Amino acid sequence: MDQFNRLVSEQMITMEKLLYLQGELERCQKIEAELQALQNETDLESIQSDIKIMKEELKQIQQIFEKQTEEVINTYREMNFMSSL
Repeated sequence: MDQFNRLVSEQMITMEKLLYLQGELERCQKIEAELQALQNETDLESIQSDIKIMKEELKQIQQIFEKQTEEVINTYREMNFMSSL
């Protein structure tokens, strides 16, 4: 009977360790998932910032292009007007 009690006691200690480690593993995995989510948010913020900058650059380039187009049209009109004289 003493051996049985000793084996059961050892098994209970092992079970406590097992449950503790399972709990710690789950806690660490949850932290890992949260950290990955934060990393993704950081990446998202970076990409959103890049998109905002590119939109501003695109807007500026579109304005330049529109001005150039107007200049080309005006120059063409002037050339046609001068050649018709």
